[in-house]
Amino acid sequence: MSYRVPIGPYHIALDEPYKIEVDCEGESVVGAHVKVGFNFRGIEWLAQRKNMTRCIALLERVCGICSNVHSMSYCMAMERIAGVEIPKRAQYIRMVVSELERLHSHLLWAGVAAEIIGFQTAFMQVFRFREQVMDVLEAISGNRVNYSMNCVGGVNRDISDPGAVAAVARDIREIVNRAVIPLFTHDRTISARCRGVGVLTQQEAIRYGAVGPVARASGVDTDLRRDTAYLAYDEVKFAVPVQTEGDVLARVVVRALEIVESCNIIEQALAQMPPGDLHLGDIYSVPAGEAVMRVEAPRGEVFYYVETDGSDVPSRIKVRTPTFANIPTVVAMVKGNELADVPLIQAALDPCYSCTDR
Repeated sequence: MSYRVPIGPYHIALDEPYKIEVDCEGESVVGAHVKVGFNFRGIEWLAQRKNMTRCIALLERVCGICSNVHSMSYCMAMERIAGVEIPKRAQYIRMVVSELERLHSHLLWAGVAAEIIGFQTAFMQVFRFREQVMDVLEAISGNRVNYSMNCVGGVNRDISDPGAVAAVARDIREIVNRAVIPLFTHDRTISARCRGVGVLTQQEAIRYGAVGPVARASGVDTDLRRDTAYLAYDEVKFAVPVQTEGDVLARVVVRALEIVESCNIIEQALAQMPPGDLHLGDIYSVPAGEAVMRVEAPRGEVFYYVETDGSDVPSRIKVRTPTFANIPTVVAMVKGNELADVPLIQAALDPCYSCTDR
């Protein structure tokens, strides 16, 4: 018997409002249709009516989890138009905060995934580690979510206690290597729930334009931090975890391994961070021009296009978030799977629909 099951836009299986309509033959999924646009906030429209400084606070609220990467991408685009290079210490501070944000995002997702699988113990453990990361971010910036670290020309705050930040990174890396990765890779319950579920082949990932951990879990070896290095990423050593299975388990493993690599980057950046200024001084306007900035956010490539006309108000800001690029892959992932697996498959994207709709 053929039938269509609508899930959303408001549904217990979804973290945020969007809609997926699943076509089924019995309990098997044979097709799907995804709809977004239920969360529109008009951020791009507002950004073109605020001065360039106020835009920083606005764009930092595109996403609650990846707030820093949005303000940083915007500031870097403005700096590119102005033709300025920020101080080296500021580059390293931006890199440390970016990797702490990646830890926060991946640990949050791992906890949510454990909750969906039904592994309450893992959920509580992972969220305890996430709390440590949020404490560090609060110690650096004074905020747990929107950090207000970036300004056009550098950063607003220094890292006053690098040793404490490095110690937390070491602790998280040791715990993840010792407990989290073995749990997610060897536990029979998790393996049974995730292995072979929601497969996205390498060819499908390329065809759909997948980015970030979703692409890397399907064998697409891509990472903007390495491929088009920005900040000081070309001065630290790190691996880009890639899995070839393309299933939910592969996405779990990629993110877990990325946690370890982020800890390595943080330690190296703190050890190599030079003394110096935090910013170039007050910059309230830039010349007329345009710039594109691509940054590797926790979920994948964030794309910013910024155009200026010489005034203090940007004439155009265009944002493409990684979830927007990854949403279509759900259509390929759910085919051939059981209806009961659809919530887990869509959650394995680590989707953020509020930032997608903006």
